[in-house]
Amino acid sequence: MKNWKVGIIGATGYGGAELIRILYNHKNAELVALSSVSFEGKNMSDVYASFLQNCGGYIKPMTLESEEAVIEKSDIIFAALPHGLSEPIAAACLAKGKRFIDLGADFRLEEEETYKAWYKKPFDKPEIHGEAIYALPELNRESIKGKSIIANPGCYPTSAALGLFPALKNCLIEKDGIIIDAKSGVTGAGRKLSETGHFANLNEGFAPYNIGGHRHIPEIEQTLSDIAGKPISITFVPHLLPINRGILSTIYTKLRPGVTLEQVYKAYEKAYSGETFIRLSTAPVNVKNVKYSNFCDISLHEDKRTNTLVIVSAIDNMVKGAAGQAVQNMNILCGLPEETGLLLIPPAF
Repeated sequence: MKNWKVGIIGATGYGGAELIRILYNHKNAELVALSSVSFEGKNMSDVYASFLQNCGGYIKPMTLESEEAVIEKSDIIFAALPHGLSEPIAAACLAKGKRFIDLGADFRLEEEETYKAWYKKPFDKPEIHGEAIYALPELNRESIKGKSIIANPGCYPTSAALGLFPALKNCLIEKDGIIIDAKSGVTGAGRKLSETGHFANLNEGFAPYNIGGHRHIPEIEQTLSDIAGKPISITFVPHLLPINRGILSTIYTKLRPGVTLEQVYKAYEKAYSGETFIRLSTAPVNVKNVKYSNFCDISLHEDKRTNTLVIVSAIDNMVKGAAGQAVQNMNILCGLPEETGLLLIPPAF
C-alpha cells in the first residue's frame, strides 16, 4: 500500500505537535516536512524536548522549513494555524494538486456573511470554498472522499454534534431550548500565552468564558441545523478547566412526548454501530478515559421529573477534537482504514 508524504504547516503549535506524535505511529504516512514561522531553521526538539532523537532513531531530526518547502515535498498538507491564515495555503495546494487538511476555522462555515460576523473578516479566497468539505467522519464520511480541501471540525463542535446527532436525526428531542454546557482543558486555547492561561489564574480555578459569544457557536448551529433539517439555535457556555487536555460537554434537551430513555439508547446504538471511535456508556463519562485517544465517549441520562434528556460527551480536544480527527480524515481521503495510526489506547489512570 502506498506511503503518503505528509507535511505540517504550523508544526510547533499544540495541534501541530499532536499531529507529529500521531503520524509517527502511522504505517502509511511518511512525515517529510514541517514549518513554523516562529522557529524556522530550528529543529523540532529545540521547541519540544520530547521530540529528541532517541538511540534507535525512532524520531528522526526534522528542521523547520518554509511553507513553500512543505507544500513542494508533500502529497498531503496539514495546517494547524490560527484563523485567517489557511486560505492562501489551500489555494497554493490546489494549484499543485495537493490535498489540504485545515485544522483552523477558515473553511468550516458555509456562509461568508456568517464568517464575517464572527471572525470580523471576509473570505480571502471565496472562489476555492466550493472545493472544501466540512469533515466530521461519523456524519458525512462519503462526502469527504475525493475532496481537495478538508475543513477539520472544531473541538467543541465535535463533542456537541456527536453527542446530539442520533437524538436530533431521529426526532427524539425538541429542537428548541438545547443547552450545551462545555468544559475544556487549557490546550484548547493554543500555545500562545494569555492572562487566563497563567498558572496562578488557572490553577484551582474554574470559570466560564465568552458566554454567548464563542466563535464555535455558528459552527455548532450549522452542523445541528444540517442534522435536523431546520434552523437550530443553542445556548452554549464554555468553561476552562485546570487540566491540560479534554472536553466534557453536558447537553440538556427536552424529550419529545412519549419518548423513553430506552428508545433513545437504541437509536444511539443503531447510529453508532460499527463506529470505531464512538463508545456508549450507561455511566457518566469522564475525560480521563479518552485522554490521548481518538475516542468520543457518550452517556445518556434522563431526569424524569423535568422530562430532560442529559447527554454527556467526552473527547480529547487535541486528538478527536483536532489532530486525531484530521488524521482520520486523511485516512478517508487516502482510502485507508479510518483507525490507521489512531488506535491509541487511553491510559488507565
